[in-house]
Amino acid sequence: MKNIKLFLFLLLSIILVLVVVQNTDPIQARFLWLTAEVPAIILLFVTAAGGFVSGLLVALLMKSREKSNV
Repeated sequence: MKNIKLFLFLLLSIILVLVVVQNTDPIQARFLWLTAEVPAIILLFVTAAGGFVSGLLVALLMKSREKSNV
């Protein structure tokens, strides 16, 4: 089981490195009235981090709502 976890970790690490290497070209990103030219990987990372934080906040709010109902 330990070997399987190590293999999966290495596989995911290689995939992550490939995504980073292939997405270094700058792209134009627009948000409301702001425009910036950033590497694609930075935009991917910021979007993923924002989604993670949003999901975490929703989970925490739901958990606190359940505690207050009990």
